[in-house]
Amino acid sequence: MTSADGSATRIEPVSVLSSRWRDRQAHGIDRYLELDGYASLDLAFAKDPAELVQAVKDSGLRGRGGAGFPTGMKWGFLAKGTGRPTYLVVNADESEPGTFKDMELVERDPHALVEGTIVSAYAIGCNQAFIYLRGECGFAGRRLAAAIGQAYERGLLGRDIKGSGFDLDVVLHRGAGAYICGEETALLSSLEGQRGQPKLRPPFPAVEGLYRAPTTVNNVETIATVPWIFRKGVDWFRSMGTEKSPGPKLFSVCGDVRRPGNYEYPLGTPARELIMAAGGGMLEGRTLKAWTPGGSSTPMLTPDHLDIPMDFESIQGAGSLLGTAAMIVLSEDVCIVGACLNFMKFYAHESCGKCTPCREGTDWMAKILTRLETGAGRKEDMDTLKDICDSVFGRSFCALGDGATSPIVSALQYFRDEFEEHVDGHGCPFGTAQALLGGLGGSSFPPHGSGDEAARTSSSSTRQGAE
Repeated sequence: MTSADGSATRIEPVSVLSSRWRDRQAHGIDRYLELDGYASLDLAFAKDPAELVQAVKDSGLRGRGGAGFPTGMKWGFLAKGTGRPTYLVVNADESEPGTFKDMELVERDPHALVEGTIVSAYAIGCNQAFIYLRGECGFAGRRLAAAIGQAYERGLLGRDIKGSGFDLDVVLHRGAGAYICGEETALLSSLEGQRGQPKLRPPFPAVEGLYRAPTTVNNVETIATVPWIFRKGVDWFRSMGTEKSPGPKLFSVCGDVRRPGNYEYPLGTPARELIMAAGGGMLEGRTLKAWTPGGSSTPMLTPDHLDIPMDFESIQGAGSLLGTAAMIVLSEDVCIVGACLNFMKFYAHESCGKCTPCREGTDWMAKILTRLETGAGRKEDMDTLKDICDSVFGRSFCALGDGATSPIVSALQYFRDEFEEHVDGHGCPFGTAQALLGGLGGSSFPPHGSGDEAARTSSSSTRQGAE
């Protein structure tokens, strides 16, 4: 963005979902109540549930878990008069490489999620809610379990909450760490005790979801945003962001930046502001080569795209997706072929195997990328990779297959010369092959240099700050 005189206009961060994060005691209910926690309950209980659903529709709140579907519209799809209960399931199975916003929210401010669950459940007529948490997130799980227990002790969960006549029970369910369970039908299968695999739709969860009853599945950040809309109003919410993508958003910035972490800005903030200002810019001596706007399953973009607003429409117009707003920043020192191999190893490992295109395609692509990295690449490998992507995209059972093709297709579009250099030079010119072939590791890009160290530092600082 530029001002009238042509100078860059700074977009200031906002403090909504992150407003209590600096308070080290906010995870406890006493301090949370002092900070106006659970204030939305009385406001919500004083209104008809249909009014609340309409308020969420009017706010324009869109799902923060990746798809960006309008939340109020999703609630409005819930089947009525079925004779079955209505369920709310909160998707806390945060697994997208580069994404760490939901876990920081749960670790620092778990009551915000509990409060959001209560008012959201009331709005949709739900008396039984579930929070599906990624099993490896032990600290987040302990914080959330404690918050749920405290809410029960204070009469904020259970029977006749605050004398409203509304009953709600919340179950915290720990998953087993499968990326596929971030897909809502796979999540519901896992919650029912079945193998976590996606289901054919229709019927959609809004009609037949958990236990074949009407169900809505919403992301942690989405649900935590709802109380703010009820407290502050629709106009306040829409005063941030853009017309079609309103409100505040948590952006995860990691990779070769000076200050990796989660930052809260209005939707529509240019990527340059998030990477170069909030993230502190590139590590010393590094220059930007590529970045992803929404985690590893969104197409890579280049420095030429830095001034694009980070909202759903603008990023899609640039040929990528906002996704979870997880910005993985890659410097010129990062091998793009190696980064694609690291991503593809992840997807090949996490594919549930239910459909042939994803099961076979991710494995084939990982093998071809390995061949390129180790000096056995062929000139036709680039076209073969593109052909495999064409066979996977739109033909897999769920979006995992589509997401797996994103880094490959975009890398071939912007960095094909680097692939060719791997063939002509008989291997990786960056020297990352040995590290990559040692295993997946924990990073979202080739584990070499201080960029990977920065990613690890971000993860540890998040936990230390929450403690």
